[in-house]
Amino acid sequence: MARTKYIAGNWKMNTSKAEAVALAKDLVAQLKGKTNKYMIGVPFVYLDAVSQVVKGSNIILAAQDVAATSNGAHTGEVSTEMLKDLGVECVIIGHSERRHEIGESDELINKKVRRALSQGLDVDLCIGELLAERESGDAENVCAFQLSADLAGVSEEQMKKVTIAYEPVWAIGTGKTATPEDAESIHKFIRGYIAKLYSKKVADEVIIQYGGSMKASNASELLSQPDIDGGLIGGASLKAETFVPICTVGC
Repeated sequence: MARTKYIAGNWKMNTSKAEAVALAKDLVAQLKGKTNKYMIGVPFVYLDAVSQVVKGSNIILAAQDVAATSNGAHTGEVSTEMLKDLGVECVIIGHSERRHEIGESDELINKKVRRALSQGLDVDLCIGELLAERESGDAENVCAFQLSADLAGVSEEQMKKVTIAYEPVWAIGTGKTATPEDAESIHKFIRGYIAKLYSKKVADEVIIQYGGSMKASNASELLSQPDIDGGLIGGASLKAETFVPICTVGC
């Protein structure tokens, strides 16, 4: 079935406030009227400023993480309530940098997923294998485990608000990219595994993004694969001139 291409930018821990606002303004202007689906994952401290820029546009505002609990005595955490108050509609959860730099467990990721969904936020759930896991032939097993653990307790109805971002960890920020055929193979596996967890209908409808060094030069080939429905873009999303060409593939 035809699925709308969903291109998301993950700004990570980058930009100043002025740069974030300027970039958001550029994207609003250049993506106006384009038919793909768009999202930007903005650092917590700039969400309020960027929210004012993208309000009423075709760009979804996302946070790069969220607390697993409601408001309370959780120093340094940011709740779903706080994010929604700023106009945030989506949260990126389970990014490999949080899994492997911060040490987030699948149990915690699952709690965050369920918390975000219970509060009406969309979720962009990141999964993917390390280089050693790929080389040992365990890529599919790793993705299957993460899907099962991270989506535990998530209903078929809630899956309408979940996007999966497959990000081979060895390809993030390295310039290395899975070949379109290799990426498609894992995407196809993920879709099939979701069908096992839920149903063929859910699997057919779920958006699966590729998140490993997608850029303007390889976006068209990757996005032409039948099971690659978009991209979660890191470095290339930090400038309009490198992000917009990816966003407008197929428009």
